Amino acid sequence: MLGIDVLESEGFAAIKGKRIGLLTHPAGVNRQGISTVDVLRRAPGVKLAALFAPEHGLYGVAEAGRNLADTVDRRTGLPIYSLYGKTRKPTRQMLKGLNALVIDLQDIGVRSYTYVSALRYAMEACFENNVEVIVLDRPNPLGGLKIGGPSVDADLVSYVGAFRVPYVHGLTIGELARMAAAAPGVLAVPEAVRTQGRLMIVPMHGWRRSMRWPDTGLPFVPTSPNIQSFASVVGYAMTGLGCEIGGFTHGLGRSYPFRGISFKGKTAEQLEKELKAFKLPGLNFTRVSAPATNGKAVTGVYIEVTDWDAWRPTDLSFHLMRLACKWSPTNPFVNASADKASLFRKLVGSTAWWNALRRDGARIDVEAFLSDWRNRALIYQQLIRRYWLYPE
Repeated sequence: MLGIDVLESEGFAAIKGKRIGLLTHPAGVNRQGISTVDVLRRAPGVKLAALFAPEHGLYGVAEAGRNLADTVDRRTGLPIYSLYGKTRKPTRQMLKGLNALVIDLQDIGVRSYTYVSALRYAMEACFENNVEVIVLDRPNPLGGLKIGGPSVDADLVSYVGAFRVPYVHGLTIGELARMAAAAPGVLAVPEAVRTQGRLMIVPMHGWRRSMRWPDTGLPFVPTSPNIQSFASVVGYAMTGLGCEIGGFTHGLGRSYPFRGISFKGKTAEQLEKELKAFKLPGLNFTRVSAPATNGKAVTGVYIEVTDWDAWRPTDLSFHLMRLACKWSPTNPFVNASADKASLFRKLVGSTAWWNALRRDGARIDVEAFLSDWRNRALIYQQLIRRYWLYPE
């Protein structure tokens, strides 16, 4: 049972008699696939007064990075306040008259996916304006035990890295909210505001940390235009960073987003050979082709996870960066535009990695960095247990 299912099974007790706002998107549905918007609109004794939309909008159709304006929802007549437009943080005016803000967002377990940032900024605004935050929890599709990649340097915290956690963080969105409310320094608010802030998490029933999305028995509702399936969730974790700068692209035509990759000027055979030489545990690489928009076939390599337990979700991306330096005539991380370089550094979160890439990316000791991050992840895993809502 998802958080919204539990809320409904309890007669909406947590929000009865309250005037509420709802921060959600198309993947915010109950286990029958009914939108949380509709569930709360018909909830007895509850007044749904406003909708709030994250990146990609309330209906999830806007492309990544596109700013959206406030509008009125044609279907419900409710105002939609954009939290990916003029502001990333709800304003006092947006929250005026609300007793609580309900948050029902489906995260994918990866730090740079901005729904967790929307959560953090919304919590800050609500705590500052004495509005209760109610998080309806949802599964981490990658499960609650997979962790990978660097954490975020303090000076690189941003909207694509709002929490100082590893790139694959192993928490549900409710657990992240719990950490933000309990741990000093996560929210950018005075300590007195944080400690007086009101947070309620409606946990799931029946979810365990070992469960991947297919284990939940729930249909996967696309969370954004390029995340249409669980396969894309897995791909985002392992190729998203590696395809940011350097020449690698993900998706072959419109097929295999984040799972099929290619490199301009290199054949699928060349790419397959290099990828297999990495000897990454739990992965296999096969050549595939798919139709392109011009009708011609495009070829590349499909990345298959063959052993989930052995799979290290972020390792491939960092090997791709080194390979991009090897295959490019000049170091692409030195020649990247200022805007791209800034975004990349925020996405990865590690200045040490960035400096090493620029210094000699073709010879960077990838395994030394990965080993260090794995050791740090062991410490992180122990620290975050205090925020766990679900057993192993």
